[in-house]
Amino acid sequence: MAYLENGDKTYSSLLNDIETGATKIPQFQRQFVWSIKDSAKLIDSIIKGYPIGMFIYWRTSERLRSIRNIGDIDLPEPAEGEFVNYVLDGQQRITSIFAALKGEKVIRENGKTEDFSEIYVNLNSSGSDEEIVTVDISKLAELSYIKLTDLMYGRMRDLNKYPEEYHDAIESYKGILQSYTFTGINLKDAEIDTATEVFTRLNVGGKSLSLFEIMVAKTYDTTRGFDLYEKFEELKLELSEVKFDTISSSNILQLISLILSRECQRKAILKLERSEFIDTWDDVVIAIKRAVDFFTSYGVPVSRLLPYNALVVPFGYFFYKHPENPTGKQFKLLEDFFWRISIGFRYSSAVEGKLVQDADKIDKIIKSEKPRYEWSVDYSTEFIKENGVFSTGKSIIKAILCLMAKQQPKKFDSNELKVIIDNSWLLRANSKNYHHFFPKSYMRKNHPKHPDWLVNHIVNIVIVDDFANKYKIKAKAPAKYMKEFSIKNDNLDETMETHLIEDLDEYGIWENDYSKFFNNRIQKISELLSNKIIPQDSVESELEKYEDLDQEEMEN
Repeated sequence: MAYLENGDKTYSSLLNDIETGATKIPQFQRQFVWSIKDSAKLIDSIIKGYPIGMFIYWRTSERLRSIRNIGDIDLPEPAEGEFVNYVLDGQQRITSIFAALKGEKVIRENGKTEDFSEIYVNLNSSGSDEEIVTVDISKLAELSYIKLTDLMYGRMRDLNKYPEEYHDAIESYKGILQSYTFTGINLKDAEIDTATEVFTRLNVGGKSLSLFEIMVAKTYDTTRGFDLYEKFEELKLELSEVKFDTISSSNILQLISLILSRECQRKAILKLERSEFIDTWDDVVIAIKRAVDFFTSYGVPVSRLLPYNALVVPFGYFFYKHPENPTGKQFKLLEDFFWRISIGFRYSSAVEGKLVQDADKIDKIIKSEKPRYEWSVDYSTEFIKENGVFSTGKSIIKAILCLMAKQQPKKFDSNELKVIIDNSWLLRANSKNYHHFFPKSYMRKNHPKHPDWLVNHIVNIVIVDDFANKYKIKAKAPAKYMKEFSIKNDNLDETMETHLIEDLDEYGIWENDYSKFFNNRIQKISELLSNKIIPQDSVESELEKYEDLDQEEMEN
């Protein structure tokens, strides 16, 4: 049970605790931003006896990722098992005091250096009506001011150079600072989520720290060289090379928790043991990479096309438990799983609980057994028509885009060149790589009887290169721009099949017949989806034909 205890510190204990690592600033705190003037004003308040606020610490034996240095001082790690006071409230003030009293040089984010040794005490100050501590000595007479660091640490022979009239002031100011009690409270025996909630309420106006930020702090281990933030950045960099860098940190945490605890809710993730987390990390990274390999080899070229980012969790779980490539039967079961999740709106809500349920399904697939699914899927033309208004945020839309990408669409003007699909191109629904085959402006002008929603439909979308969309197609009638492409591309019919347009005549292209185009293409999409789904009531014998097929055959 968490409780509060007195955390007051004297000047010497405050500085000593920072220098020895007994007081640390957790990494989730923002950067030190106070200026040298701010620090001077704070020291001025201390000398004048003004309140400077309370410091709040989380006193714990936990080890968090923390600020490694202040100025030029590398802050040591405390001994294993010793308590550490992590600053939850007062980071800017405590860093200011430390930098000012130690005369540190602080390097800012912009690369500029601010020298906190250039803080002075005006020995001629009259008191409360003017600053005692200042950074501006341009109007002060020589030997009427003293550096703060000289005041605190100067030798007697150095101080004797000041006129005798200032000796009492020097001793008085030094005594005030050395005897000052910095008020504090220790939050003790609190769980990390309680401590970070306290931090959130005190520091960032109610904006909660992310689960990843908390786990970065909690899993940090200097002895094993483990820094979750750096590890995740390394993984993202590797995934970016295969265009899967939009995989979220939360999904990776869910996967690790699912593996270690069979749960993946926030509270379960926060309870994970640091050592187990670190022990599992490398194998989880391998499993994630294998899951990504599966997606890309299956025909999902970039992560932004994944209907749900959370799909990396069950597929990562599969490859963690089953490091080998899936057999033909396993492959067919995984394919069935992928499309049931994607077109069944599976991860639209209550994702954590469903991921736990789906881990059971993956366990069955590993055994080459068909899972039972508690949700239905609909791939009828009526369902696609009703749910297919184009928006890149919808799982059903992304699923059908995956279906299109799986065909490896060719450029309209060449049957030899594939359309390059990239995450950055597919970010928005108005991306130039999403082309309305019957352009919206053309349809509004020439065929206003078709409502906008039916024109702005996934059935009317093809994936093209930016150049063709912007400079060749524009707002032309399909018959017109397709005629232009046919002059350059002798195999245009074959090219259009890679865009799920099987017959230019049958699909009404040369007649600019949108209804004929829509009805034929939606039928084709429905047919392809039906081929991906294994009927729930199918008998095991229907799957036996896949038992000896290898992955390459299944993909084809």
